Amino acid sequence: MHPGAIAAVTPDKPAVIMAGSGRIITYRELDEESNRLAHLFRAAGLRPGDHIAFMLANHPLFLAVAWAAHRSGLYYTPVSSRLQTDELAYIVGNCGARVFLSSADLAEVATSITDATPGVELRLMLDGVAEGFESYEEAVAGRPVTPIADECQGMDMLYSSGTTGRPKGVKLASEHGPLDDPGLLFKLIQGLFAPSADSVYLSPAPLYHAAPLRYSLTFQRLGATVVVMERFDPERYLALVERYAVTHSQLVPTMFIKMLKLSPEIRKKYDISSLTHAIHAAAPCPVPVKEQMIDWWGPIIHEYYAGTEGNGFLYVGPEDWLRHRGTVGRSLLGIVHICDEDGDDLPPGEHGTIYFENGGRFEYHGDPGKTRSAQDPQGRGWTTLGDIGYLDADGFLYLTDRRSYMIISGGVNIYPQEAENVLSVHPKVADVAVFGVPDEEMGEQVKAVVQPVSATEAGPGLEAELIAYCRERLAHYKCPKSVDFRDELPRHPTGKLYKRLLRDEYWPAGR
Repeated sequence: MHPGAIAAVTPDKPAVIMAGSGRIITYRELDEESNRLAHLFRAAGLRPGDHIAFMLANHPLFLAVAWAAHRSGLYYTPVSSRLQTDELAYIVGNCGARVFLSSADLAEVATSITDATPGVELRLMLDGVAEGFESYEEAVAGRPVTPIADECQGMDMLYSSGTTGRPKGVKLASEHGPLDDPGLLFKLIQGLFAPSADSVYLSPAPLYHAAPLRYSLTFQRLGATVVVMERFDPERYLALVERYAVTHSQLVPTMFIKMLKLSPEIRKKYDISSLTHAIHAAAPCPVPVKEQMIDWWGPIIHEYYAGTEGNGFLYVGPEDWLRHRGTVGRSLLGIVHICDEDGDDLPPGEHGTIYFENGGRFEYHGDPGKTRSAQDPQGRGWTTLGDIGYLDADGFLYLTDRRSYMIISGGVNIYPQEAENVLSVHPKVADVAVFGVPDEEMGEQVKAVVQPVSATEAGPGLEAELIAYCRERLAHYKCPKSVDFRDELPRHPTGKLYKRLLRDEYWPAGR
């Protein structure tokens, strides 16, 4: 199934409803828009296996752009609309994009990468034009609304930041098979969450993230309606569930926390009885938060653990979770191994690195070193996301650390090395460490601890200067919310930073 097949049967059914503006994209419009753009890709010389990139907020045509690339057999890289020039230029250049598409509201940063991305042959802009860009609307006007002759499956290639400070492109295995072959994720979603053409899927997160993108496309394969929030608001979310009789939605724990902070009167104001499956992932959910959500919404909350890499998939339903509180699930894809530093299996209850055997295949685009680093040290072909956890006697997995020092704020992964690299070159910084500290609402927030060149500079003035310096060079969510100062940071004589010693000062014992 795909939008063309749905459009042939229910052309006027909403494929996308934008929650803020109310704009509707029907299945006929989704099919025709993606076909026109697919024809443009072919006219530009793109063939299966080539790459495009696009930077859009939650735009009404976001999913049409994704479908156009997907049905053209292309690798497509949606890029965060919050990135700054250097970050954006790196991703667009590294993925080998021959086409780059953005929108007028993001023109300032979109146009800033032109000189740094000479491999881009065609630049398109929605809702306006800017220097170096062609009008998207004019470029697709008059193109056929029928499918291209050689339709085949494409694949997203999403970027996940690495601890070295540079994002890494996650390239999944793709055979460019028939467009109507739904793939493994479709089968997992269908088996676990029972979606159908009558389903209404509410997506409250940015579509450039893996789960919102992949789940939205999957629900559209079935002919369901996808309601897209331009930005998350807790009360607005509840109102949308009632207004559109939403049946399925995917959230992150921070969204649960924000909704739980609503007054009892607001929480009781909206009828959410249509919601049959509330799915969450992206970050561990605090046990008390999930308990409160189940008390409020009932046993409809489902959890899974997986990565963009697709090398494994664990799932836990509400009943099993209540019997194994805190688990992220049991494996449905890939055999889970918990290993010590030598790659040897550890028994249940012991903490170690999580590896998957016989999971999905992936590579980090253009970086065989990073690809090898995700494989087990004994060369058995097992792969890891770098997370730490343990299995109980029943095979349920529990996470105890996420990639050591990775920060998870509001369900978004933040890698502290990026901010450290920026701050370390500031002329007033002698040494710096960046890590996550507790945040009641977001789970974690970014903290920097700095050894200034001159101790007399330490204080609120330098703190504000360093935060501003970082925000000029990185997406703001990656930058410290606060800065503390020390006379010296704990380092080994070899130069290794004992970040754990710093981080533990800010966290409760045992966390």
